[in-house]
Amino acid sequence: MKLAILVVDGVFDTGLTVLLDIFSTANELASAQGIAAPLFNVEVVGVGRSVRTALGLTATVEPADQVRKPDWVVVPALNAKQPERLIEALARKDVLDAIAHLRTWHASGISVAGACIGTFMLAEAGLLNDREATTSWPLAPLFRQRYPSVKLDDSRMIVAGDRLVTAGAAMGHLDLALWLVRQASPEMAALVAKLMVIDKRPSQAKYIVPNFLANADPLVERFERWARAHLATGFSLQDAARALSVTPRTLQRRTEAVLGKSPLAFFQDMRVERAQHLVALGQDLETIASEVGYAESATLRNLLRRRTGRTVRELKADLQ
Repeated sequence: MKLAILVVDGVFDTGLTVLLDIFSTANELASAQGIAAPLFNVEVVGVGRSVRTALGLTATVEPADQVRKPDWVVVPALNAKQPERLIEALARKDVLDAIAHLRTWHASGISVAGACIGTFMLAEAGLLNDREATTSWPLAPLFRQRYPSVKLDDSRMIVAGDRLVTAGAAMGHLDLALWLVRQASPEMAALVAKLMVIDKRPSQAKYIVPNFLANADPLVERFERWARAHLATGFSLQDAARALSVTPRTLQRRTEAVLGKSPLAFFQDMRVERAQHLVALGQDLETIASEVGYAESATLRNLLRRRTGRTVRELKADLQ
């Protein structure tokens, strides 16, 4: 499989090296098993002949307009974690040139993948319009605002479609690389994961910090503060809207636009976050249930299992 890793100045060093290390490890293991040809032929490409990474390292790259047709183009993240910085970066000439190459490559039949903030470049190219995708969860509010036609589900770690794949935040580069290895050899992907001690992460939902997302919008931030104060008493859309001096419809629409979920779903996220914190402190489940608004601990137990994929016992064991 021929891969072109498309980089621009300010590329996230870890994202780039994770991709290179995974594909290199797969090739080494294949060679050790007597497979003559490498599984992956990898080129690092850019709009010029060199790029400077976010940590200041200079890397020589193959000019994108000279690259022979790859099977996949993979876009690692820019190291622009704040919305303002990312918007500025997306307007740079080198980034715009790279986006133009993505459009041309995809139109010619080449498959395209992006991880973390790299997914913004796919969206800027229009490749994700009317498609399902994921992205770096801290920047999901900006993604929804900037690309309303994309069907974003930031709880997922990998979203694979027809010749397009997106992966979640930061270490989503690992998941994307393993997904690509799996396309060449499922057995090799499993071996690479074991050798490099990589756990399965089908979802990034458990990593999402609700109040971090709420800070993206003043009304949602106020709703988040109201909700935390009312975890024990339960949720009422009418009461929340009244306290915030807006209509229920306005609150509903704003949380959907910013968070991609209803006020009730966001309230449930905060319940789960609070419950996990109290589990970490060693409190019993009955006390925790009362603090987050449940009369029965069994209801909370089921919610935690559904949202985290872990039992209470497993959550406790993770913290030991």
